[in-house]
Amino acid sequence: MLKIGKVVGTIISTRKHHKLVGSKLLIVEIYSKNQRAGENQLVAVDTVGAGVGELVLVVEGSSARVSIDTDGAPVDAAIIGIIDEENNIDM
Repeated sequence: MLKIGKVVGTIISTRKHHKLVGSKLLIVEIYSKNQRAGENQLVAVDTVGAGVGELVLVVEGSSARVSIDTDGAPVDAAIIGIIDEENNIDM
């Protein structure tokens, strides 16, 4: 399932699975109605060069594992896009 979220932080890891070496891990707050800030955060592998404060598209589960840069890696969530404009996003 495709979700929209905002990058709110970074994760620094000195040891990773060999397929994640060189990958950036970001904390993403997923947007959904009726939620408080910090209630729905996850760690996602960045495949597009996103940064803190940006709105992003996130996939979870098997979709995350087969994204371009994470093929076969032990990944539960991946950032696959950056949103440039948020005209009609109901957050």
